[in-house]
Amino acid sequence: MSIHVDFASRLATGEPLFSAWVGSREPAIAALLAREAFDLVTLDMQHGAVDVDAAIRGIQLVAGAGKPTVVRIPVGEFQTTSRLLDAGAAAVIAPMINSAADARAFAAFAKFPPLGERSWGPHAALALSGLAPKDYLARANGLTQAVAMIETRAALDAVDDILAVEGIDAVFIGPADMSIALSGGRDLDPESAAVDAAIDHVLARARAAGKAVWVYAGPPERAAALARKGIVVSAIGSDTTFLRQGAQAALAVVGR
Repeated sequence: MSIHVDFASRLATGEPLFSAWVGSREPAIAALLAREAFDLVTLDMQHGAVDVDAAIRGIQLVAGAGKPTVVRIPVGEFQTTSRLLDAGAAAVIAPMINSAADARAFAAFAKFPPLGERSWGPHAALALSGLAPKDYLARANGLTQAVAMIETRAALDAVDDILAVEGIDAVFIGPADMSIALSGGRDLDPESAAVDAAIDHVLARARAAGKAVWVYAGPPERAAALARKGIVVSAIGSDTTFLRQGAQAALAVVGR
């Protein structure tokens, strides 16, 4: 079974999946983490140093470890979605989707007609999908995921409308920005009671719409707890977090 088909099948079961989160531009770091027991690797173009070239190379290296790659694009750069899907990304996360109009604009680049306006050119994706061109065209809209981020009050207010957009497969909660938005800019607490209430609300609305919820969980304990609530994809830590934790653990042994 191909990477794309396997990932789509696992998402359909609703089993909890855990992602490494990579902001470093060096694709070898993504490939290294892909060889651990993560289910997928997410590359961050919004706040990380990953550019299109690094993302394209990272997708191929992660695929070499038998894992799917998800990429978060910068705010509003919906046109990058098609290029990343052509390169073999299994999913694209779009930040700051605050309305149904934003969701439709994003989905237009993520889906082939009749759902969207994605143009043809998936040469690398064909190899990773294991499908013939006509078969890929027929199945791609279901195999690749368009994931809209919910991280503001406006997005929370519009969550039903966003979930109703055909071509949006899942929503992704950004707890840090959510905590800033819900506190009026007074606090940064991704695990606050207000954020937990927002997560519960989005989960309920997504279940009603028959769609999945993803999240940047941060600490593994938080990821496990959110998975028990019904979050399908949880991102754990980040490459820089893992590096610092490993360094601190080693230095603690020698008294530093």
